[in-house]
Amino acid sequence: MPGKKVVSREEWLAARRELLAREKRLSREHDEVARLRRALPWVRVEKDYCFESPSGRESLADLFRGRSQLIVRHFMMGPGWKEGCAGCSFASDHVDGALVHLEHRDVSYVAVSRAPLAEIEAFRRRMGWSFRWVSSAGSDFNYDFHASFTPAQIERGSIFYNFEEGPLPFPTEELSGLSVFCKDATGAIFHTYSCYARGDEGALATYFYLDLTPKGRDETGPNRNLSDWVRHHDRYDLPVRIQGAADTAAR
Repeated sequence: MPGKKVVSREEWLAARRELLAREKRLSREHDEVARLRRALPWVRVEKDYCFESPSGRESLADLFRGRSQLIVRHFMMGPGWKEGCAGCSFASDHVDGALVHLEHRDVSYVAVSRAPLAEIEAFRRRMGWSFRWVSSAGSDFNYDFHASFTPAQIERGSIFYNFEEGPLPFPTEELSGLSVFCKDATGAIFHTYSCYARGDEGALATYFYLDLTPKGRDETGPNRNLSDWVRHHDRYDLPVRIQGAADTAAR
């Protein structure tokens, strides 16, 4: 690539060893952050949430599928959307292969959206995903976990997202996130963790691989994030980028 310094193998090895020392420090810091995450206090979930699934009406407890831990993807797909958010779809492309491993570590996974189940199922079939995806239509679930916003909040122009009160990043009733729950032997459910914005980036294997390459993520604008380039995986061959609700994936 133009402008890149070219050196001898010996000089490259010295530079690589210097970078390796920083990578190792980052790995140790990552391990410590993960330890602190596991040490967070829990909040008991007192409200009875109900969801519509292909097998019928289900409670939050049902979503655990007999396991003690549950990861919920707050998937940006509101009522009437023609398709889910491109960024959430990008993240969801990484899920199916991980499911068997998660489930053998006592973890269930489910995506939750406010769109009606029929709309969710149509889009899920189009994408070819097999992970479970349920509708929280008529429930406070997405509102309570700060991934959906009421018309009043949107009109006010300020929402609580990523643990801060602030302006909407763009006009939308839905944003993305992950929430984690645990169920004890008595059946009590606890909210243990949530992350939003770039907090779930570690789950995106595509980013890991891109970060290894000379061009990196190559997100050069206008938004300087995945919305600069990510499409639904069945849309990359289209000559013109599709704009609309699916582009509300800025992180």
